[in-house]
Amino acid sequence: MPPVLIVAAECAPLAKTGGLADVVGALPKYLAKLGVDARVIMPFHRDIKARFRYETTHLFDYNASGVWPSRFVGIEKLEHEGVTYYFVDNEYYFGGDIYSGGNFEGQQYGFFVQAVCDALPNLDFNPGIVHCNDWHTALIPFKIKARAKREGSWPPATVLTIHNLAFQGTFGDDLESKLIGDDERAFAWDLGCWNMLKAGIDVSDRVNTVSTTYANEICTPAFGEGLQNDLAHVRDEGRLWGILNGIDTDVWNPQTDPCLPARFSADDMAGKRECKRELLAELGLDDDVDAPLIAMVGRLTPQKGLELVPGIVDSLVPMGAKFVILGSGYPELEWQMRELEGRYKGRVCSYIGYNGDLSHRIYAASDFFLMPSAFEPCGISQMIAMRYGSLPIVHETGGLVDTVEPYNQFTGEGCGFSFARFDFWDAVEACKRALEIYGDTAIMRRLTSNAMERDFGFDRCARMYAEMYRSMM
Repeated sequence: MPPVLIVAAECAPLAKTGGLADVVGALPKYLAKLGVDARVIMPFHRDIKARFRYETTHLFDYNASGVWPSRFVGIEKLEHEGVTYYFVDNEYYFGGDIYSGGNFEGQQYGFFVQAVCDALPNLDFNPGIVHCNDWHTALIPFKIKARAKREGSWPPATVLTIHNLAFQGTFGDDLESKLIGDDERAFAWDLGCWNMLKAGIDVSDRVNTVSTTYANEICTPAFGEGLQNDLAHVRDEGRLWGILNGIDTDVWNPQTDPCLPARFSADDMAGKRECKRELLAELGLDDDVDAPLIAMVGRLTPQKGLELVPGIVDSLVPMGAKFVILGSGYPELEWQMRELEGRYKGRVCSYIGYNGDLSHRIYAASDFFLMPSAFEPCGISQMIAMRYGSLPIVHETGGLVDTVEPYNQFTGEGCGFSFARFDFWDAVEACKRALEIYGDTAIMRRLTSNAMERDFGFDRCARMYAEMYRSMM
């Protein structure tokens, strides 16, 4: 298997805003178990620099190709927890937030694309596969192939993983003029390079999404976000794969998790009740440990189905349920979640922000995990919830279909609850079914055991990526 260079905007545990970082952080570790030398290149973000400035090695520096307000690039190297990282250093572009927002974010990651392409021939590492992630890196396959055509050389194989098709990197002609040089324009044909994700989809040797169902969905007008024809073409050529994400089971393990006040397993659940008792006290919720606790952890955005949440809370709190919501996002949705807490003080806690340790305690303490996403490419949270014995309540879409088997009252099979239509009434009915089951200790025990025994480890995911890599050789 040739060496792999994974290119991404973020990577856990160094810099994280969402699930992309978890996947990029785990993949090289688990590929190494399969004998694959996989390394990561990413921006030298402010937080990374503050933590690791004196542990990195400076490899070289240069001025990036093109016309940029700041052209300096420093390439730094770090060995951390068995993974090799390369960092693209430029204070102008990466000295602030991971995602700057607005048009500047397009320039921020356009510069990163150019810097990576300029650095590739000079790294102390010669990858046979360059694995890109989302729109932030999607122009790299085009630029690599354009250079190879100009020079008459053989380029590395390229992979583009789409974690969320809704974000495509569309910033107009001004950025394209910086990104696409005159010597590359002859190779751009009808790529529409103003849409970075489209360009990557059209030229990458393999394109994959993060669940099988989502790979099928994005080839349809309902989920294709305007690129369904491009993706259907990629599918018909055999270049489109669906690879279900996994979780790092070393990090997410209720038997060893240092963030928890008590540990537990599928065979001994006593610690989960203690986790619930401690969390209720920590967050100032009523101390009735026997009342069902429903959790949400994630970004507060329309994609996550937040429009359904106020009505669900209004319907279930009178039935005895308590809610814990952890996340940040759209200001208007943050306000709605705070308003719910104010309305149901002692029954609802809305923690606006990110707190990694608290997220572990919420997964461990909760009885149910609500995930009513309008669409969901994969979803990591429902996998973590099941690992910690919290039964998911989900909308049947994308990776939620692939991971959550609804409870079957006739066979006793299943590990959660689901609703087919993205609709308030259907969502509430699914939640009510969950609360009805909560009163039956034997059924709850069986479903919790089913959930905790499901295998969402990253070993399976890494094997699938290795199989996709081999398909290009």
